[in-house]
Amino acid sequence: MGGLVEKAIYDSVDAFMNQDVTSAAGVIMGDERIDELFLEIEDKCIKLIATQQPIAKDLRIAVTGIKILTSLERMADHAVDIARATMCLSGHPMLVRPIQEIPRMARIARQMVKDGLDSYVHRDVEKAREMCSMDDQVDFIFSHVFRDTIISMGENPDVVTQGAYLLYVSRYIERIADHATNIGESVIYLVTGERRELN
Repeated sequence: MGGLVEKAIYDSVDAFMNQDVTSAAGVIMGDERIDELFLEIEDKCIKLIATQQPIAKDLRIAVTGIKILTSLERMADHAVDIARATMCLSGHPMLVRPIQEIPRMARIARQMVKDGLDSYVHRDVEKAREMCSMDDQVDFIFSHVFRDTIISMGENPDVVTQGAYLLYVSRYIERIADHATNIGESVIYLVTGERRELN
């Protein structure tokens, strides 16, 4: 499921940058499989808790699995949101200046997702912490995109609609990074038992 979510994020941003409605439609259609996997895995975790009554570390494993699963599903939903923005803007060249920052922001967010999943698989607390610290970079870029987009919209009323969608897309990417941070926090909890707010 993690690999499908990573691909959805990549494809949605690529579709947005290239105004590729075919690829955007693929992201939207692919979300159905992610939703199916979410329900299937969540059901297994719940059944495990209900029937096996795990304690201590085993319970943490099950609970962490559900939390990470939920974060992944929400990331996939944001990828769909980005794809829908692409559909709405199709046929209109992007004129808003801050559009160039979106790929860099998305690259960092995708790396966070990858590192978060790797830290979970390998139970690597240090990697989880390093990944969470990357969220500051995404937040920094988001604040600049937000400011520059508002300025562009004020200077040129013709880009207001595009600017609004750019703000949405940058916010979705920022939220993807936040969900990746949640995965890192879950990994730290799983391995150490500590609840740390790193977002």
